[in-house]
Amino acid sequence: MKKLISEFIGTLWLVLGGCGSAVLAAGYPELGIGFVGVSLAFGLTVLTMAYAIGHISGCHLNPAVSIGLWIGGRFDKKELIPYIIAQVLGGIAGAGILYLIVSGKSGFEIGGFAANGYGEHSPDGYSMISALVTEIVMTFMFLIVILGATHSKAPKGFAGLSIGLGLTLIHLISIPVTNTSVNPARSTSQAIFAGDWALGQLWLFWVAPIIGAILAGFIYKYISPEEA
Repeated sequence: MKKLISEFIGTLWLVLGGCGSAVLAAGYPELGIGFVGVSLAFGLTVLTMAYAIGHISGCHLNPAVSIGLWIGGRFDKKELIPYIIAQVLGGIAGAGILYLIVSGKSGFEIGGFAANGYGEHSPDGYSMISALVTEIVMTFMFLIVILGATHSKAPKGFAGLSIGLGLTLIHLISIPVTNTSVNPARSTSQAIFAGDWALGQLWLFWVAPIIGAILAGFIYKYISPEEA
């Protein structure tokens, strides 16, 4: 239960910090943080939680990460479904808090609410195929970074920094394509509030990250050195 509570809190923080920066601060007149700021915000949420709860739950915060770690032999199958449930619920809680904040502004309209999308709902109009490739490849690379940085033979104490910066880089690359998911819990939380088209396109942001994570789990397990 302590692990699940940690995953709930961590995923809540990821959604509130990352999506919150996109909704509240990215386009603020003259002082908006833009793509770079949002990318850093997502990376910082993972970095801070890695050191806050990594020693409790492993700080997955993402169903695709949990699946990739299981495939890579780093996570117990019996914990997989409870972790995913905790992550999705934590993401929804984070989105709920964000909704309470933004709805308090006069003239509020929910708009895209930082939801992920493709086609006309891609930030720069990228197709479904572009979105699918982007999410598979970016999640694949994210899991390679995670599996490598947390390996028993990797330098100690730097995993959180490497993973947080890795997620920042992923956002810098892919925000224009899909608003960057690589995380089904993050996508689900925003789609529930955005509704309509976001729920209709949500399937891609479950399927693609899971495919990328599974591929990374198998490949890293093959190429990695023996555990100490």
